[in-house]
Amino acid sequence: MTDPCNAILALDRVSKTFGRAPFAVKAAQSVSFALHPGRTLALVGESGSGKTTCARLVMREYTPSEGRLLFKGKPVETGDVRALAAYRRSVQMIFQDPFSSLNPAHTIAYHLRRPLQLHRRDLKGSQIDEAVAELLTRVKLDPAIIAPKHPHELSGGQRQRINIARTLAVGTEVIVADEPTSMLDVSVRLGVLNLLNEMKRDMKLALLYITHDIATARYVAEDIIVMYAGQIVEWGNVNKVIDNPQHPYTRLLLSAVPDPEIRFEDPKARLKNADVEEVRRLSAVLQERVVAIEPDHFVRQIAA
Repeated sequence: MTDPCNAILALDRVSKTFGRAPFAVKAAQSVSFALHPGRTLALVGESGSGKTTCARLVMREYTPSEGRLLFKGKPVETGDVRALAAYRRSVQMIFQDPFSSLNPAHTIAYHLRRPLQLHRRDLKGSQIDEAVAELLTRVKLDPAIIAPKHPHELSGGQRQRINIARTLAVGTEVIVADEPTSMLDVSVRLGVLNLLNEMKRDMKLALLYITHDIATARYVAEDIIVMYAGQIVEWGNVNKVIDNPQHPYTRLLLSAVPDPEIRFEDPKARLKNADVEEVRRLSAVLQERVVAIEPDHFVRQIAA
């Protein structure tokens, strides 16, 4: 997870602190992970665990208080305007709310033409229209029907596909997907996840998939990170972590996933509040010792 070799993007012991002592809040504590072309890394945790802070660090909306952000092996320097512009083209974000990400006053064609005009100066006139049609086709939408419409005329799943197409218009290499299906109907979520999987495979994109739903992580990701209180508590191969969770907080997350074999009234279906609070209390303490459970499966050990 932390090996930056051959990684397109990596966080190297990055921390982010808001405010000053004694009121400082450590939103991310010594976070390290790497993104690789053609692979998805799932970043899992509850609200307030530090997931979105990591996303904003990757997007350069936040500057790290400590540590480095590496892009293709080189530190991302804020003083190099040209390099920063290239970074922002290569690293794009898909937001949770597909409607608020689109301007209701403009057509879908405009939303896709604009980034092409700004970032693909080699395209002129009808070539831009052809590129718009190609983008819509890639996300499995009919250009003739969708291009002239406005965002409010589309379904939530269609709007999210437009946002995905817009990231492709600028030539992205890394996509940060922050809860991309949480505001969609259950019936269309699978289609969007399938599309992301297909793009990752066919276009060799690196995908950071941020979610509170650990159950969907197995479906889209090869690797997983579990976060709590700003620190990574368990990580590795997604199947190894989910099938053999070692950290109490990972087990707590998995216990919240409904099991059709267990009735809700059954005591096995839920943890006692006292147990949950004890897990949270222990997991919030900074944990320095890392234990290798097996190849590609690591956990931070809670101090006794």
